[in-house]
Amino acid sequence: MNGRHDEGPHEHDGGLSHDLPVLARRRMIRLMAGASMVPLVGCTAEEKTTASPSSSASAAGCAEIPEETAGPFPGDGSNGVNVLKESGVVRSDITRSFGDSAGGTAEGVPLTIILTVVDAASGCDIPKQGAAVYVWHCDREGAYSLYSDGVTEENYLRGVQETDDKGQVTFASIFPGCYQGRWPHLHFEVYDSLADATAATSITNTSQLAFPKDVCDAVYATDGYGASVRNLSGLSLEDDGIFSDGHDRQLAAMTGGTGDGYTATLTVPV
Repeated sequence: MNGRHDEGPHEHDGGLSHDLPVLARRRMIRLMAGASMVPLVGCTAEEKTTASPSSSASAAGCAEIPEETAGPFPGDGSNGVNVLKESGVVRSDITRSFGDSAGGTAEGVPLTIILTVVDAASGCDIPKQGAAVYVWHCDREGAYSLYSDGVTEENYLRGVQETDDKGQVTFASIFPGCYQGRWPHLHFEVYDSLADATAATSITNTSQLAFPKDVCDAVYATDGYGASVRNLSGLSLEDDGIFSDGHDRQLAAMTGGTGDGYTATLTVPV
């Protein structure tokens, strides 16, 4: 992307070469148990009905969301800057920077992110009300605010929400770009409470959400995502360093289109 990835295939998120050392510093990978869950349904480039989060999670059993690395750019204080303690990080619209940042806005195809946090021990039938989720992802050029050249003074595409009585959090964002070496994705951390999240302490789960290929292809055909077309062409979910061991429980269900934007939904058992 305009020179941002010319130094190698993993400049921004690093694949395993960056991710595994960061994960080792944060926590050991959780051992996963229980039956595999039915994949959440992807979509065509335009409208399609979203799968029910609760039915998708419990149809064939329930296990915690796979534990993944937060990558080199979490912004949670574990690897440099800490955005979680800044006033204004609790918000639903994460397209704009806030606080003492440069005040920029991330441009791109609109994306609504809906994550439903449920209790894995209950068979994914009980929503986790009062938990908190921190999400972050790159912009359409593949850059991460706070870290990447040109956007170190921005903190957009990062935000925290408290789960409602349905266990849901909703964020207004833009569809992320694809940079070299990683499948299009977003990161998230789950906390027991909003107080824990804004204190940047006691993370319960760290994982990533993957986007379906047909949606990526549709988005990347629009203005501003030109470099993503090239970067995605040599990638697959099966070969991605994070999702290659299985992505069924991390693949978002999608509705919408490039005109009005997409909605990505995922059930997150914890």
